[in-house]
Amino acid sequence: MPKAKGKTRRHKYSYNLNRKRLYRSARRRAAPRIACPHIRHAWDPAKSVAQNLSDMGLAEDPNKALPIPRKLREAGVESTRREQAQNLVRKPYVVNEMEYEASLPEKKSNTLSRDLIDYVRYMIQNHGENYKEMARDEKNYYQDTPKQIKRKINVYKNFYPEEYKDFVASLKQEKMDVQ
Repeated sequence: MPKAKGKTRRHKYSYNLNRKRLYRSARRRAAPRIACPHIRHAWDPAKSVAQNLSDMGLAEDPNKALPIPRKLREAGVESTRREQAQNLVRKPYVVNEMEYEASLPEKKSNTLSRDLIDYVRYMIQNHGENYKEMARDEKNYYQDTPKQIKRKINVYKNFYPEEYKDFVASLKQEKMDVQ
């Protein structure tokens, strides 16, 4: 079977093409991706990144934002005058909204799978606190050791303490009814 025509030809490298310039111009045109909605709302595309951040009261360079020791500050008196002019915050609501959002309590999104909850409840219902017996149970598909089963039960207790108490109380009530 014959080869395709262009496959054996040597590929030439163009030395006259400036690839850096092409890459830079593509990067310059792209708008900055801003994840924070507060900053995105207050962003002015006509200004530079440094100007936008200083208007909002945010630091572009963390090294400049931290206080400088006095010994170094006395040597550069002229630079502090420029910094004072730049420290004028025109959009303080951005920082206030971000601080408020950060002060809100974090929602716990920890949940256990339904299979794990059913497994733990089955083991407690049939074996109580006997972990060795739980390890020998036929429903122990993953062949968990007694310590692993105990750890899973403790995780269930920590995630759902009220549900666990109600479950144990209902088991005690069932035992009382049977006797």
